[in-house]
Parts: sequence; C-alpha cells; structure tokens
Amino acid sequence: MNVLSQIRPAIVSMVFFTALLGLGYPLAVTGIAQAVFPAQANGSLVTDKAGRTVGSGLIAQGFSQPGYLHPRPSAAGKGYDAAASSGSNYGPMNADYAARVKADADALKAESKAAIPVDAVTTSGSGLDPDISPAYAERQVQRIADARGVTPARVREAIAANTTRPTLGFIGQPRVNVLKVNLALDARLPAAHPPAR
Repeated sequence: MNVLSQIRPAIVSMVFFTALLGLGYPLAVTGIAQAVFPAQANGSLVTDKAGRTVGSGLIAQGFSQPGYLHPRPSAAGKGYDAAASSGSNYGPMNADYAARVKADADALKAESKAAIPVDAVTTSGSGLDPDISPAYAERQVQRIADARGVTPARVREAIAANTTRPTLGFIGQPRVNVLKVNLALDARLPAAHPPAR
C-alpha cells in the first residue's frame, strides 16, 4: 500500500478541521454574538454620564466611602483583583474565615443594628460578584442618605432602578448591581463634596 495515499487524507482532514473549528467556528460565534448580544459580547461595559468606560457590570469594584453602596467582601486578591479571581476555599470551620466574618459582622453592627444579610459578610465563589441582595442594599440606605444629605427615599429610587428581578419571574434571585447604583447616585444625588471611591 502506498504511504502517500494514507498520509494525504490525514493532512487534508487536519487542515480542513483546523480551518473549520479553529477559524470558521470562532468567527461565526463571534459574529453572531456581536450581532445579537453586542453589549454582552464586549464585556458588559458600563459608562458614566460623560461616556467614559468605568467598569463592567459583571465585575465588582471596591467602594468603601460612606456615600456609596458597598459590594460583597472579596477574596480575589487586594481590591477585587480580576487577575486573582477565586474564592478563599476556606470551610466554615476555618479559624481565619470565622475571624474575618466576625470582624466584618462587628463592623456592620457598629454601623447599624439592622439584621445582617449573609452576602454582607461572605464572599462569592469568584470573589468578583458585582451584585448584592436587595436586603444588603436596603441595610446601607441610611448611611448613603446621611453621607449625601438626602432622604432615604431618594437613595431607594436609585437602588430600585438598578435592581434586576428573577428571570421569567422565578429563575434566580433579585439582585442589585453595585456599580450601576453608585453611578446613578453620583448622577442623581451628587454630594456637596463627592466622596472618593
């Protein structure tokens, strides 16, 4: 049997499937994504009122000033580092984990006597969850209102406008996007001396 007759189909198949699956398929999927879901395909970027890109609706940013909605704690490096995205992998009985949760809970108790939602003291699996629960957002309303010198109702309006309901009314949980709320707060309720993020 001629060796060339066996090698030629193998080479042709390799070139064909490399072109099809290595070039054609990714280009087709990218083209469909750009046509059907352009915002999501480009990273769900969020812009401020001046048109500047300030982040992604999918990745948390650290906000610690009293006039802003605070995100969940992050185990992703220092300051919500997307390059170090991960959970801590600490179990609930780990002493370091318990100490960190207790310290966060004590700080929240000093701020308000209201109940502490679980997402206020626990990190997400990625450490970069951009959303918090409506309960955690509500817990922060008075602090934000006091820092900005407005009524709590005004802060609640910004939160409500950036709260996503469960898909189809029953899939998932209601969630509040921290970055979008903070941009809305800056746009609608600017403080006399805007706080640094």
